[in-house]
Amino acid sequence: MAPVAPVEGIVVIRFVTASDLEAYVRLRREALLDAPLALSASPEDDFASTREALLPQIARAPDWVIFGAFDDALVGAVGAMRDRHLKAAHKVHVWGMYVTPAARGRGFARALLDAAIEHARGMAGVACVRLAVSSAAPHARRLYESAGFRVWGVEPDAVRHGGRVAEESYMDLRLDG
Repeated sequence: MAPVAPVEGIVVIRFVTASDLEAYVRLRREALLDAPLALSASPEDDFASTREALLPQIARAPDWVIFGAFDDALVGAVGAMRDRHLKAAHKVHVWGMYVTPAARGRGFARALLDAAIEHARGMAGVACVRLAVSSAAPHARRLYESAGFRVWGVEPDAVRHGGRVAEESYMDLRLDG
């Protein structure tokens, strides 16, 4: 059963399903255009740019999921995927965090992150949650730090767009200690 968490009133945090994928693809494209240095993909090469590309991924649940924040419509999302390699299956990677500008400041990002962390905690053998955050997204980094994530490495010159450069900080949250 999909996790459900109220944020304000009737807002719900739940798994994105096949019937939500068109809305997710639109949200993802908005994210890539709105925050080009915060995400490493671009609209031209994004793996999540079509419903058809995402269907086999969400079929891998619970090892590959997208959480959505629904406030009448989809206003935010974050992905969580367990590493596919057996030797690395103790790690869940959080990716693609985005909340629409109109919905920011209402707790959606925190609720989405909390849902992803709780999902990882519920998976047998998972010891940590990992993510990368761009220097172009300082609010996101503060959110992750407030949830207990710690930097374990930094990649300079990780993303370039429009003559600008951003570094990525790699962070993890230990669940086993």
